[in-house]
Amino acid sequence: MAEFPFEISPMFEGERVRKDGMFVELGGPKSLGLELVRAMAMDEIEDDKVTIIGPDLKEMEEGKTYPWAMVFNIGGELIEADLESVIERRIHDFINYCQGIMHLNQRYDVWMRVSKDTAAKMDSFDSFGKAVMMLFKTELPFIEKMQVTFYTDQAEVEKKLEEAKEIFKTRDARTKNLHDEDVDVFYGCTLCQAFAPTNVCVVSPDRVSLCGAINWFDGRAAAKVDPEGPQFAIEKGDLIDANTGEYSGVNDIAVKLSSGEFSKIKLHSFFDSPHTSCGCFEVVGFYIPEVDGIGWVSREYQGMAPNGLGFSSMAGQTGGGKQIVGFLGIGVAYFYSPKFIQADGGWNRVVWLPAMLKEKIAETIPEDIKDKIATENDATDIESLKAFLQEKNHPVVANWAAAEEEEEKRKKRGRRGNSCCSSSNDDACSWLPDACNGFNANDACG
Repeated sequence: MAEFPFEISPMFEGERVRKDGMFVELGGPKSLGLELVRAMAMDEIEDDKVTIIGPDLKEMEEGKTYPWAMVFNIGGELIEADLESVIERRIHDFINYCQGIMHLNQRYDVWMRVSKDTAAKMDSFDSFGKAVMMLFKTELPFIEKMQVTFYTDQAEVEKKLEEAKEIFKTRDARTKNLHDEDVDVFYGCTLCQAFAPTNVCVVSPDRVSLCGAINWFDGRAAAKVDPEGPQFAIEKGDLIDANTGEYSGVNDIAVKLSSGEFSKIKLHSFFDSPHTSCGCFEVVGFYIPEVDGIGWVSREYQGMAPNGLGFSSMAGQTGGGKQIVGFLGIGVAYFYSPKFIQADGGWNRVVWLPAMLKEKIAETIPEDIKDKIATENDATDIESLKAFLQEKNHPVVANWAAAEEEEEKRKKRGRRGNSCCSSSNDDACSWLPDACNGFNANDACG
């Protein structure tokens, strides 16, 4: 592909541009980053046109971070609005095919870097835009026309971000009245397997993709126009457990896509065979054993959670396609699901959220629990969190008394065991293995 100033190949998909090799950073945690695809009429699109609003690459200062938005307009006989989200997720693939250009995340969390080597070969984002559009039309021939606008002007990016958030909200609302039990087919997605080889992303009406970009309708549209593509149908099979969201078809695909590493996935469980976590998830959940509750931290939050960890640290532990009991990656829209971690208490188990996330999803938090969920303004460590939950009489507090009662019973059993173990009568110690909590009856009673 000599017409482009950089190499293009899937071999670059896992490439990382580190800070010391970076020319500029676009979007990411220090700025704003957005990607959006819009279906348009064919006569509204100027094919292969690239427009840049704001500083172009040659006008940027090395080592700096800039706001970034990219809006792709697509047209074609088979193009429909349901395909917008699906094509958006392919942006991640195709940008990462470009040598020296790193793309992470999705929607309004986009984070990109351009390496020094690649920046030295191109002085404009024009060739980059044309390369990405070429890849789209080559891989997805149902896209007949395409144009892109890149925004690097702060005010323009902010404007586009507000417009996009309304579009995303409308898309997410489509599955509101459709539930897992209403369909025979779920959808899978393997887009993140380049970074998380054992990840098994299952999209059901009640569980959006981990990246938040693909819901059930998007999966259906993608599988229809690109049957051999990364989104595909999963026959959900027999219902094994409605509460945890376990289906035989999902278990079968879990074994296949993880190469046997996982034998089952329960869609609505936090602790028991939870969904795998890729790394593109919008939010990560974490268990706090000291209060027997679950906290959630979003990618935008830059502070520390009460457990002393930030998003990036917990994402590092959780991501990579692993199934980690005690951590769970999700898409923001999953908070709106009536089946949200229902196997483990749902909202009654949630004890902490960053203030910005709590405000963002306020409409879906049940009123009777809303004021009982702490934010960083209420609790910054375990002790302050515990005090807040006690003051608000959060539902988890009732579990503490039950746990203390059980611990006291265990201690009493232990004391009885010690008394028994002073006996030389083997019969008297016949109950030891259960009651003495780890004592060896033969050693104690010998």
